[in-house]
Amino acid sequence: MKKIFCLIALLFSINMILFSQTPPPPNGGDYNNGGNTPVGGGAPIGSGLGIMLSLGLGYAWKSQQKNKLQ
Repeated sequence: MKKIFCLIALLFSINMILFSQTPPPPNGGDYNNGGNTPVGGGAPIGSGLGIMLSLGLGYAWKSQQKNKLQ
């Protein structure tokens, strides 16, 4: 019972720490620039997605080859 209580207390405190941060200012903190740019500057994710997919395919191929040898 004590372990469960400690686990719940830990999860609750981590949750409170994560939600206690203030959101970033709009437009990346640049109040002189008009417009409504997204937070993060609208960074493209296309190349990162390709890299992640290729690494996933390589891992799947490696796992399949390992299973063939066994």
